[in-house]
Amino acid sequence: MLEILRRLTQGCLSRYGLSPRATATLINYTENLTFRVDDPASGNRLIFRIYRVGCRDREEIESEVEWMSALRRDAGVETPEIVPARDGATLLLLTDSTLPEPRLGAMFTFLTGAEPPEDRLAESFGRLGEVAARMHLHSKSWLPPPGFKRPTWNFESMLGGPRPLWGRWQDGIGLDSEREKLLGRLAEVVAQRLERFGSGHERFGLVHADLRLANLLIEGDKTKVIDFDDCGFGWYLYDLSTALTFMEERPDAQELVDSWVRGYRLLATLTRDEEGEIWTFMMLRRMTVMAWIGSHSDTELAQSEGAGYTVGTCRLASQYLGRFD
Repeated sequence: MLEILRRLTQGCLSRYGLSPRATATLINYTENLTFRVDDPASGNRLIFRIYRVGCRDREEIESEVEWMSALRRDAGVETPEIVPARDGATLLLLTDSTLPEPRLGAMFTFLTGAEPPEDRLAESFGRLGEVAARMHLHSKSWLPPPGFKRPTWNFESMLGGPRPLWGRWQDGIGLDSEREKLLGRLAEVVAQRLERFGSGHERFGLVHADLRLANLLIEGDKTKVIDFDDCGFGWYLYDLSTALTFMEERPDAQELVDSWVRGYRLLATLTRDEEGEIWTFMMLRRMTVMAWIGSHSDTELAQSEGAGYTVGTCRLASQYLGRFD
């Protein structure tokens, strides 16, 4: 399937006026497929994304692009721009006799820069917090256009409802009855605390929902943000929990949280009550990613994390319940 989609991507390149020498190289496969496009004839470098079947419809993708454009225009946050084909189309429908279902694809500008260095994580998390604050302030003041459509990230859609966005946490890899009982209690406590926390305008709005170091590019003093595929309506603090994805058990995890908070407070307010629920959002994220791993077992990331992620989630759950249950 990957080779079929690579071939379809390669076949699309002429629609963007690229030369016959242009190539498409797969650089990421998690939720969607991301190809780097290089055209040696012009020196152009672009990004082509193929969306996972059943994940995002046309209206959701167009809304994602709307918010990225608004952030560039109004908030000074540098984001990728969508690149139209020569006929003006911004979304392509990819079809082929060997493809079970059509796929949507889109071309974006390639942003230069490098992922923040791991040897200065605390400093990098400060940058994450600052850019999150800039985006949240924009979210609180921006009026989305008519027809704007993005997913809602709340407890029901993530863990509690009949059809969670990323699958059921109960289908996580490596669960047994004892672990399921522990995580079931964790879900109950998280749900109770989130209900008390509330979802008013100051705490809940349009968020990136995957604001990790891997989605930040640094170039000099510029901080650029990529991969808005998960953006939607959720708690602002959820962006902090996404920053710690796969890092919650690090010995310096709390130091990284503190750096994020300091960076955030350079631009925006974070109350003590909100700060007190940071680990509630960490556990919400942790269980949601566990569900993702269970429902995306075809991806390299899910296979590399496997049951170990579930075991780690149980360790964190025991620590959390020791404090909050």
